[in-house]
Amino acid sequence: MFSHSQVWAAIDALAQEKDMSVSRLARNAGLDPTTFNKSKRNSADGRQRWPSTESLHKVMRATGVGIEQFVALMQNDRRSFVDSFTRLQSGFGEDAPADFHVPSSVPLLGLAQAGSGGFFDDAGLPMGEGWDAVEFPRPDGEAVYALEISGDSMMPLYRDGDRIIVSPAASIRRGDRVVVRTTEGEVMAKVLARRTAKSIELESINPEHTNREFQLTEIDWVARIVWASQ
Repeated sequence: MFSHSQVWAAIDALAQEKDMSVSRLARNAGLDPTTFNKSKRNSADGRQRWPSTESLHKVMRATGVGIEQFVALMQNDRRSFVDSFTRLQSGFGEDAPADFHVPSSVPLLGLAQAGSGGFFDDAGLPMGEGWDAVEFPRPDGEAVYALEISGDSMMPLYRDGDRIIVSPAASIRRGDRVVVRTTEGEVMAKVLARRTAKSIELESINPEHTNREFQLTEIDWVARIVWASQ
């Protein structure tokens, strides 16, 4: 059995292992930044709260950590955590969780460069030269790539220097964070607010920047942001 304090301690330890605060850990997993705050760990009457299984799943998926490694953190066994994670990364983990994938090299491009021609095909997949590379535990065969954020237009969610992982093949629905490239070469990260047969509406991540609306004829491609490496 395990206790509330063990689960919360494992979340704190995971954030520490990834050299980030629990707020950033939550944000990287697509959660509200306050999800793991200490104020959320007890109810108003003092009873202890559990983090949701969905939150734990998202955090483990975002960090590439499997259930074995998370349990090691709950048991305050950092050596087991490091050993088992290294074993999985090396491809020797026969007991690896089904959704764990060994890190592999994916293309990396600066967001400012992405507006230039020659880097993408018609489907928004990487092509041509000028790409760097970054390690990411992607599913086998899935075409993903990384874009490095520049500037503050995506604050507070994404900061200058953060990297987002983009999947052109992933299904997109309302509320998803997406990267959009227009036919004029403008590239932006937004939240999909609405899409019809003729137009697309995008909400800005940074409230200081305006929302945008385009005709679909003005859009080259739209790809979903599936992960953030910060």
